[in-house]
Amino acid sequence: MHNKQKVYFKTFGCRTNVFDTQVMMNKLEDFDITLDEKEANIVVINSCTVTNSADSTARSYINSLKKLPLDPRVIFTGCGVWTKGEDLFKTNKVDALFGHSEKEKINTLLKDDTRFFQAGDLEHIDDTIIDKMIGKSRAFIKIQEGCDFRCSYCIIPYVRGNSRSYSEQKILEQVTLLASNGFGEFILTGTNLGSYGKSEDGKDGLAMLLKKISMIRGVRRVRLGSVEPIQITDEFKELLDEPWMAKHLHIALQHTTKDMLNLMNRRNKLKSDLELFEYIANKGYALGTDFIVGHPGETDELWKEAMANLQNFPLTHIHSFTYSKRDGTPSAIMKGEINGAISKERNIELINIVNEKNRLFREKLSIEKSPLEVLIESKKDNTNDTYVGYDQFFNKVEVQSDSELIGDWIYLDNYNVIGDLNVSRFK
Repeated sequence: MHNKQKVYFKTFGCRTNVFDTQVMMNKLEDFDITLDEKEANIVVINSCTVTNSADSTARSYINSLKKLPLDPRVIFTGCGVWTKGEDLFKTNKVDALFGHSEKEKINTLLKDDTRFFQAGDLEHIDDTIIDKMIGKSRAFIKIQEGCDFRCSYCIIPYVRGNSRSYSEQKILEQVTLLASNGFGEFILTGTNLGSYGKSEDGKDGLAMLLKKISMIRGVRRVRLGSVEPIQITDEFKELLDEPWMAKHLHIALQHTTKDMLNLMNRRNKLKSDLELFEYIANKGYALGTDFIVGHPGETDELWKEAMANLQNFPLTHIHSFTYSKRDGTPSAIMKGEINGAISKERNIELINIVNEKNRLFREKLSIEKSPLEVLIESKKDNTNDTYVGYDQFFNKVEVQSDSELIGDWIYLDNYNVIGDLNVSRFK
């Protein structure tokens, strides 16, 4: 009996990449998957290229693989193929490369022992329906790929192509299958989620899709990746009171001054952004955003103005990036570059403001005795009786319990707000 080679997947970057890795795992027929890199004969790296540090993280990971006992074959895929692939291939850092559009052929590709470089195209939409999420307690569902926005700083449209949507029937089939296999929480992902199903007639494809997903038996909670302010329509707002909507939305602002939004070629406007955030927060939602710090042109005055404006936003979560120059983007040749040390300081200031807002949000819930609905995902490292999960507001919760809770949904009425966590005991 020939032992199958073992494949370890290393995923960098966003939830879309997490889903892409699951597609590859589900397509492997002639190989075994291992969750321990030390056992790997082959390591597949699903890369991210959104910032320079994403590129260098992948590079240092590749270098670390030389220390592994089985000296695995290194296969590189993901967004980095289009920006760094050629260089990695030419310098023999990786053994083979393939682009996003080739991932469903992974079984055949891995059987090819030669060095190959198959970049593929940027128009592809996957066909795979996956029936399990390996090593996950929440299900990620990809509904869209690519982006039509051309923000000045962003490389992503050049590595994932223009926006294209998966068919509604395929998405519903995917959710139905995973729900029947015991998944209760679904996270919709895409490169530019809100452009899903965009149509000439102005109907909101995303709102319609959400309604249909909510009717599938077994679906308890639907969470969204990131949406743009201008993509939140009246039809979408009508869904905010639905019990199956996770009470957390991530809406990408990128900045809170008019001048910087113009420089970044963003489509959102400060005044309407603030009105939108206040409207959604009044529905009891936690709100996260993306913010870029230190983009060229961000003077001290503009930064102060941005932080004064940010104080007015009902924010609870922040995904902040210090600006990273990507060759080939308009921002890369803009004047008024910001010193890295200044960007770092600004980033810390921003994170501190939002962390404090998050704490106040959680304390208010605790005082009001608002119940938390928590999906327990894992055990806390090195403990026997402490579990970790996320509540409907996407806040992390630690629960002590004598019962085995992984994969369970629990309701907590009593909990303490300690640092960046909610902590509770569950009988």
